[in-house]
Amino acid sequence: MNNKINTQKYQSIYEKEIVKLNKKFNRLFINKKPKSLYEPSSYIIKSGGKRLRPFLVLASAKAVGANFSDVYNAAMAVELLHNFTLVHDDIMDNAEKRRGKPTIHKIYDESTAILTGDNLTAYSYKSLLKDCKINCVEVVNTFTQGIIEVCEGQSLDELFEIKNNVSISDYKKMIFKKTASLAGMCCSIGAQLGGAGKEEVKSLYNYGRNLGMAFQIQDDFLDIFGDEKKFGKLVGGDLLEGKKTYLLLRALEKAKGKNKRSLQLVIKNKGIPKNQIQYYKNIYLALGVDMDAKQEIKSYTKRSLQSLKILKDKESIELLTWLANSLIGRNN
Repeated sequence: MNNKINTQKYQSIYEKEIVKLNKKFNRLFINKKPKSLYEPSSYIIKSGGKRLRPFLVLASAKAVGANFSDVYNAAMAVELLHNFTLVHDDIMDNAEKRRGKPTIHKIYDESTAILTGDNLTAYSYKSLLKDCKINCVEVVNTFTQGIIEVCEGQSLDELFEIKNNVSISDYKKMIFKKTASLAGMCCSIGAQLGGAGKEEVKSLYNYGRNLGMAFQIQDDFLDIFGDEKKFGKLVGGDLLEGKKTYLLLRALEKAKGKNKRSLQLVIKNKGIPKNQIQYYKNIYLALGVDMDAKQEIKSYTKRSLQSLKILKDKESIELLTWLANSLIGRNN
């Protein structure tokens, strides 16, 4: 890792670009009718989020010599797409809140939420096409493949809820499709629209893909070992729901005797009572799966940053390095 990166400089760049994007999102559905469609569409797109995926598009385009302004519409496209997945995920999970606010299907109804998700998908293509001045077929194909893989990942995630035996290899395939492939797609279309050659596109795709893997395993780790106030979620939530995360699956691989039986009960009972969270946290610590997860995060982040070696622009490498470090909680 480069210890001399000016974190304040790149944090400032990120924040300025997110302000610009948010202004565009805030205007996107103004005065559009019917209100029954565009009000919930506006609600979800204005409900917050770090806008990391659109920033990956901007940073990747910049890394191959383009300007941020060349790909603002494409950046908006991936965020619209991401919010479509959130709306439909919330329906499937019957979630009551998203980003601390009531979900669309709770405010309105499921039919409105489904239609809102469909509308966001359509607008994502409409927005993407505005920036497609070169290799449009390739860009749209990359974007579409990203949607397909997210759907495949979500389907695997649903399957894992009823499947008793899930391997870490199975899990990694699922998070690759559900999370990492979308990050890779963002970097790929940013590079393609920026006029990159095949090697640069591949390099930036690998950066995003590996960063997405690190980010998801980090999310699993923080669910049980994170600070609840900083994490923004209930610590131990995955255990309460019986989710087959990296930590649970790794613990099952390593455990024996009583610990093994206790871990198997998480799956059999589809979760645990809240008062048992610390008990299972202690099992994880005893088995060292916290360190295993940290090593996986470190490994995927290292692969992500190694992918940048092909790039020539030093500032872009530093920007992407800063972003990777900030996402996994290391700002050095």
